Amino acid sequence: MTTDWHCIDKPPVEVMPLPRTDSSDYHPLKQVTVTVLESKGTRNRKASNASSIASTGILDPLSQAFDGSDPLSQFAKQASLEVDPLTQIAAELSGLKKADSPLEEAIEPWSARRSAILNKYTTAERLSIVTSFLSGGESIKAQTTMTEKVKYRLEQLDDFADAYHMQDVTQQEYVLRIEQLNQELVHAWNNDHRVTSLKIAIQCSKLLADTSVMHFYPSQFVLITDILDIFGKLVYDRLKAKAGYIKPGSSNPTALPDNFTPDMVPETAKETCLNWFYKIASIRELLPRFYVEAAILKCYSFLTSTEFNLALLRLTRIIRGIGDPLVSMYARCYLCRVGMTVTSDKEYIRENLTDLFTVYHTMYTPRLKNELTRQRLDVPTYLSLYIPALDWILQGMAVHTSDHILDDILDRCLSQKNNGLLLNSVLTSFSYTFTARRALKLLFAIGENTSDGYPQAQLLRSLGSCLVMSSVMPDEKEQIWGEAMKLIGDLKSPGQFVASIETWAEYTSSEYSLSHMSELLDLLLRHMNQSRVFEQHYTELQAVVDRIVRNSKDLEGLLTLKNFMPVMDLFQKESVKLEVCRNIMTVYKGKIETTTNDPVTTNALMYICRVLNDSVNALTVDDERRQIGGLISHMIKQVDFGKDFEAQLTFYVDARATFLNLDTVYATLIHCVNNLAMETRRMIRGQHSKKTAAFVRACAAYCFITIPSIVAVATRMDLYLISASVALQNLCLGQADSCFEAAIDLISELPAVVEVEGKIKSTESYLTSFIGSLLSTLIIVPDSPDQGVLYLLRFLLDKLKLYQFDDVHSQSEVTLINIYLIVLDMLSTAAQDTYPYHIPGVVSNDELYGSDPKFIAEIDTLCSKVADQILINLKILADKGQLKTQCNLAHELFLRIIRATDLTRDKQFTLAVNLWNLVTKNKALMDGKLLLATLGTVEQLRKIYGITVQGKRLEELSMRMRNKL
Repeated sequence: MTTDWHCIDKPPVEVMPLPRTDSSDYHPLKQVTVTVLESKGTRNRKASNASSIASTGILDPLSQAFDGSDPLSQFAKQASLEVDPLTQIAAELSGLKKADSPLEEAIEPWSARRSAILNKYTTAERLSIVTSFLSGGESIKAQTTMTEKVKYRLEQLDDFADAYHMQDVTQQEYVLRIEQLNQELVHAWNNDHRVTSLKIAIQCSKLLADTSVMHFYPSQFVLITDILDIFGKLVYDRLKAKAGYIKPGSSNPTALPDNFTPDMVPETAKETCLNWFYKIASIRELLPRFYVEAAILKCYSFLTSTEFNLALLRLTRIIRGIGDPLVSMYARCYLCRVGMTVTSDKEYIRENLTDLFTVYHTMYTPRLKNELTRQRLDVPTYLSLYIPALDWILQGMAVHTSDHILDDILDRCLSQKNNGLLLNSVLTSFSYTFTARRALKLLFAIGENTSDGYPQAQLLRSLGSCLVMSSVMPDEKEQIWGEAMKLIGDLKSPGQFVASIETWAEYTSSEYSLSHMSELLDLLLRHMNQSRVFEQHYTELQAVVDRIVRNSKDLEGLLTLKNFMPVMDLFQKESVKLEVCRNIMTVYKGKIETTTNDPVTTNALMYICRVLNDSVNALTVDDERRQIGGLISHMIKQVDFGKDFEAQLTFYVDARATFLNLDTVYATLIHCVNNLAMETRRMIRGQHSKKTAAFVRACAAYCFITIPSIVAVATRMDLYLISASVALQNLCLGQADSCFEAAIDLISELPAVVEVEGKIKSTESYLTSFIGSLLSTLIIVPDSPDQGVLYLLRFLLDKLKLYQFDDVHSQSEVTLINIYLIVLDMLSTAAQDTYPYHIPGVVSNDELYGSDPKFIAEIDTLCSKVADQILINLKILADKGQLKTQCNLAHELFLRIIRATDLTRDKQFTLAVNLWNLVTKNKALMDGKLLLATLGTVEQLRKIYGITVQGKRLEELSMRMRNKL
């Protein structure tokens, strides 16, 4: 042997710790400095004092590419920013629009509703469009007098000879044509063709009279009013730009401020503004005249500050001339939308509501029903076309309005015949508090609304949503619930029933007792079990169960209801049932923090988790496996039978038999059983009786049997080590030895590399860490009389030779040296008279052998063999040119020699001197402070040993070390 290792007792004082030389500078809390080196083909970049670019902070390519947000969120953000050209042009023209009226600030902006309307109201029918514009620009004639100019411009407004009719266009073609009109309007305006722009605005307004395809009308309204908004913005900005304001005491005109008053506007600008209103007043047809004037309504601010309210009331009365109820409703909507931007007064909104109530009956005339028949529209679908406009009007009226005025509006709605549409808009537009306090009154009104009009189910659903969102509990709580269940139960259509019960299920779950929830579930089962209609409503049923579970105040009590599991049995489609069970367990994991031992609850949870477990197969992705495993593991941890440990172990046995597919669940069960064994030890304070000893042995056997079912080798190794430690603390020495042997035996099966997040990583760092933990436990494990001295350590060294290193990703020599250094640490500790720690009741080798010379000789022999292996691998590192690594590891071996071996032996002293010479030979690669600290350690040890032979050898060593520095 190259070495003559002889362990000695370590000094009784604590020696100054030295930093590990083979450790990296990485620390999870330390900022990382990333150096990006320039390579061939890259452009040269400026850098200070280096040809590299250094930046502090954690560098993440995805974070840089997506401004710190995760890619999915960034893609969603980009998708939300991709708007259609019409909206983009409007945004470019209008910029950031600020609310001029407190009323507009208090309600949901129209832009938030725009996309929803365009997505909802579509059609596959063929559309028609009439357009009139001059694509080549205006032909300008010479006019000499003002009368001729006015006459010519009026002729232009009436001249539609160039109009042409496009029929049978698709919805997409229609939208593209509208966008084309918008671009033509802007282009004409930018080329100073104001009349052409006005003609296009008039043409677009005329399109709003077309109801030949009613189902598309709300989207048609949105598209065209966007153009009108742009036109109004262009006119307003043009007038404001022309209105140069001369401040008092100044002769130079400046631009009008945003909060200007009419007296600041010069007369020329006022005259121009009046000319615009005169032009619009000359439009013969009522609908375009109304829309175009409403579009430039804000321009009245250049004339007078009192004109807005009068103009709004006048335009409200103009709407009375529109015969079609759908067209008139959206005209009122546009007027209210424009009015909210210029005034806080709501007199015009109230006037519009009064007129609306007056003509409400016209929605149900025989002529209109014939038109619906021709267009193949049913009455509920037709009435839904009014919702966006009516909701906006009522929402504007409800803001900052006293309850007694809203009560008056509600009474007027209820007094109408076929008032379902009005009721729905009241429910969605008025405040939740207002609605909740009148819930019973509204329920009675909904109960009377049984005619062939607006669906009663939708009204019940809307009222349920209001009650869910309200923070006020109605006074007639029980009566409300009973009346609602009666109305919902009377619904004949399964689709309407399940749609209406969804919001009431959520409200019942959050505000009522479990008995109420039980009745609701009974009602659900009665309706859904008829002729197996549940098969057509899986999505709706899933939403119902999800709302119940998420809002339940007593989730465990909910699971114990006798009719909850029958509801779960309605989901006979595996994919739907899996999603429902996953949602339940997700909520359970997030809400339930207390443990349970109720058998009904436990059985329900086991049933739900069994569905999750059975869905796992060979095709299941790893992420889904982790999610399902985490949910099941949480459930297992929540089941606690208290001090009835046998019942607890029985539950774990049943869980092992039930959940067969998931490593995560197996690992959780093993941890739980080990915790159970340690809790048993704590209860009896380490003094096992015959019964408790048998119980902890059963726990150890459970773990030993279960661990082989796990696929991941590293997980099995960790669990064997933990289970062995637990068995050792419970004095189950035979079971502990079996677990230690099984863990060591798996080293040869450990794969050299594994894939982590798409990257190949070596398992060598894990192996080193595992062996360190293993050896720290083996120190106190007594040798088996049947196996010999340090049997488990010898077995480990043999198995280590069978570990297959990867040729590409491994550093086999470095790994082996690090492991052998740990072995030396363990052996030097095993040679001490007294070990640093013990387990009560376990007779470790220090007591078992009592520092017997034969035992120490075996340790010395093992140390010499291990040290020889270290020297062999250091030579290999030198051959490979890894000098810095070689010096660092040689330094580590040197530290162990001076601390734990007998330097009076010439062979060992010579080895120490040679190692120091090797380290200092390449001292440029080493940290100078580290070398000085090492010298200080030797000096401190010399003082401890004093004038002994060991002390003299240390003195000689320190002199040689100093000469090499």
